[in-house]
Amino acid sequence: MAAALPKKTMSKDQTQPKKKRKIGKIILRILAVLLCAIVVFVGVTALISVIGNKANLKKAQSFNPVQYTQQLMPEEDENGNWSFTTDKPFKVLQLTDVHVGAGWMSLKKDAMALNAVAAMVTAEKPDLVIVTGDIAYPVPFQAGTFNNKPAAKIFASLMEELGVYWTLAFGNHDTEAYSFFSREKMASFYEESDYPHCLFKSGPADVDGCGNQIINVKDPDGIITQSLFVFDSHSYTDNDWFGILWKYDNIHENQVAWYRDSLAALNAQNDARLAELGKDGKSDVQSLAFFHIPLVEMKDAWDAYTENGYADTDDVKLVYGVAGETGKVVYCGMHEDDLFETMQELGSTKGIFFGHDHLNNFSVDYKGIRLTYGMSVDYLAYPGIYKKGAQRGCTVIEIAPDGTFDYHAENYYQDKYTSQYEKEPVTMQEVTYAAVEQ
Repeated sequence: MAAALPKKTMSKDQTQPKKKRKIGKIILRILAVLLCAIVVFVGVTALISVIGNKANLKKAQSFNPVQYTQQLMPEEDENGNWSFTTDKPFKVLQLTDVHVGAGWMSLKKDAMALNAVAAMVTAEKPDLVIVTGDIAYPVPFQAGTFNNKPAAKIFASLMEELGVYWTLAFGNHDTEAYSFFSREKMASFYEESDYPHCLFKSGPADVDGCGNQIINVKDPDGIITQSLFVFDSHSYTDNDWFGILWKYDNIHENQVAWYRDSLAALNAQNDARLAELGKDGKSDVQSLAFFHIPLVEMKDAWDAYTENGYADTDDVKLVYGVAGETGKVVYCGMHEDDLFETMQELGSTKGIFFGHDHLNNFSVDYKGIRLTYGMSVDYLAYPGIYKKGAQRGCTVIEIAPDGTFDYHAENYYQDKYTSQYEKEPVTMQEVTYAAVEQ
């Protein structure tokens, strides 16, 4: 009988590669499954975003046009500025921080924002709407998208459907560092797309920012009674590319120079027109300014007010409103700039209107210039803010034929702001500190 063959055994060195190959295959399968899951997730959420944005675009286009008795029509003057001519009061409606996310996570809140804007614009019937920043909010962990153009399209379509003239100042969120479209691209979109009621201009190429522009109000003789300066207050600074450190930029020095030079040109334009009419004297242009990020002087004013026990000082007088933000309260630019001092020196600008800090809605008179937070629209950026209502609304600015102006804040949850769609229920939160503690 033949002897049995010895069993073939494998050494440890021989079995190790097989085990490694098996583990490698398992890892590859897991990675493949994860990759497929990611692809499916991205595909599904992208599809939801596309369908949802189409629905919100359709909703934006479903609102009825604002009914004017006689709507003012702007014209471009010889300097390329838009101008409105009237011998009656001119109404500006400030909206701010609309925050349309236009992603799969924000669609319902976006619809609420459209409803609020349409209701307020329809009731107020303004001659001009100025949005002081953050129409778009392409923050992926809240909106579900990096794409900032769909929000702009939806908002511009809404304003076109309402038939109201409008422009905007860019905010920090309109073009994030990770957004699909740059500030320059979005400026081109607003300026060049087929939205006849959008009066946005990109502004001088040699001045920092996009959207530095002037809109004039003239009397029937062609005299400028009020100039509306719109500035780009930029975004983040000091290497805070993603805004996580709240380091915000300021108005740049060449913008201040542009403001100074523009005022001189406007004054000369008025003087020339007076001479043509055979009238003696000079007519210094009065002006207002609109941008997103508050000046350092807003923080200086608020700090002086609070340090005085929430009471007026020689330099600071509370006009109305409350501060709802916590921490620094006023999240202004990081550095000093010369805009406020230049405005004081030239004596033209008597009011500046900001956005940015959604829970602040106060206005102060600081060293002879009114500094005012607009009421925000935001349903998205602050956690739970869609459930709160005291801060949501608009700011109405009325410019008299002589160039003087008055203004006031309006809360959205008033009966006069009716809409084609039902308003959402909210809590009208109470502020138990700051201005109300006088």
